[in-house]
Amino acid sequence: MVSSKEESPICDIKISTVGPGYVSGHGAVQELTSMDLAMKLHYLRTTYYFRSQALEGLTIINIKDTMFKWLSHAYIPCGRFRRSDSGRPFIKCNDCGVRFIEARCTMTLDEWLELRDDGNHKLLVPNQVLGPDLSFSPLVLMQLTKFKCGGTSVGMSWAHVLGDAFSAAGFMNLWGQATRSQYPAQPLRMAHSNNVGHNLKSPMNDPIAVVRVGPLGDHWANSNHSKMVTYSFSVSWPELTRLQSKICGDKDHRQMPPFETICTVVWQCVAKAKHGSEVKVVTICKHDSKRSFEGVISNEAQTIKVVKTDSCVEELSLMELGMLIMNQGVDERRNIKEAMETDTELPDFLIYGANLTFVDLYDVPFYELNVRGHSPVYVNCAIDSIGDEGVVLVLPAPKNQSDGMTVSITLTEDQISEFRSVLKEEWSLS
Repeated sequence: MVSSKEESPICDIKISTVGPGYVSGHGAVQELTSMDLAMKLHYLRTTYYFRSQALEGLTIINIKDTMFKWLSHAYIPCGRFRRSDSGRPFIKCNDCGVRFIEARCTMTLDEWLELRDDGNHKLLVPNQVLGPDLSFSPLVLMQLTKFKCGGTSVGMSWAHVLGDAFSAAGFMNLWGQATRSQYPAQPLRMAHSNNVGHNLKSPMNDPIAVVRVGPLGDHWANSNHSKMVTYSFSVSWPELTRLQSKICGDKDHRQMPPFETICTVVWQCVAKAKHGSEVKVVTICKHDSKRSFEGVISNEAQTIKVVKTDSCVEELSLMELGMLIMNQGVDERRNIKEAMETDTELPDFLIYGANLTFVDLYDVPFYELNVRGHSPVYVNCAIDSIGDEGVVLVLPAPKNQSDGMTVSITLTEDQISEFRSVLKEEWSLS
């Protein structure tokens, strides 16, 4: 990983703003749901890597021209935050645009990807957060980095208050359509606000799935108590079958789904890596397709379930642990919404990393981004501004590879090396 500013291969940085090509929001106001505001401290940082053919022959002016047209159909993320008289944040659809960063990399795309250092991806995606000047902070930032070989990375920072990873990917996929002069029939929209807090009793305690921080005011970011480090590893389909067999034994009729298999393995590995520091509660986040609608960005389609055990995770059998994950999760969404609405002031919650958090992103259509007929050769996704307990993302592998999935885990620096040792010794994964 690049360790100093002088050694950084990222140079020639230019910053501008790109908005809709014509007045689109007309000053409209976008209210936010309770779940949107519960996610407001988190950020999705996604980096798409393309070979030279995808943007070959296009100047920055050409690229921005496609963005003008794209953002006219996706104007809500171009707005800025304001507060109502009650102090509740909302989005003013004022066409202020997304921040756009141009940069150059002195390495080739292949050289960059061969480094296999998760920290390097952060150099290709903006890391800004919302605030402290909340009314001037862009909700979306993009960075286009040209590699020495002609390849390109497109990094997007997406404020999670807008919607989940499926929403962010859908937003980017609209840009791909714009590069091919294709546009949706209706503009991108957000789910209707469904505030539930009226006439509800204030909960005695915060939901198990969250940890309260702050108050943070207009600076929507979390500071970890320890340095957080990310490590990724691939799991091929044959390896996944081996893991399922080890967990389920000869009980083929009870074979565990892929995501739950990864959760089982990683949960026990983390428990062993923590050397007696119990990990008896985890949060499981999955996409609920029944609550998802095309053309809608939202946080309402993600389930947030808590799984607890009174037993020592290190001593539980893998099958017992897997059955807990599959059958004993308690959905916390209503509790979170009630906590957001019944507090005197909107609380500042962390959901990702409040407990060890597993997020199923395997079906997110990252690789459906089609730029002039070309798909990304690799996509990296991370969640930023998380709690100290860590986050595990299960992501799709590139379409042209035999790997089944990529697992990205973020833990405190002292826990990552122990986790990697346990993973390799007990599961032969690295």
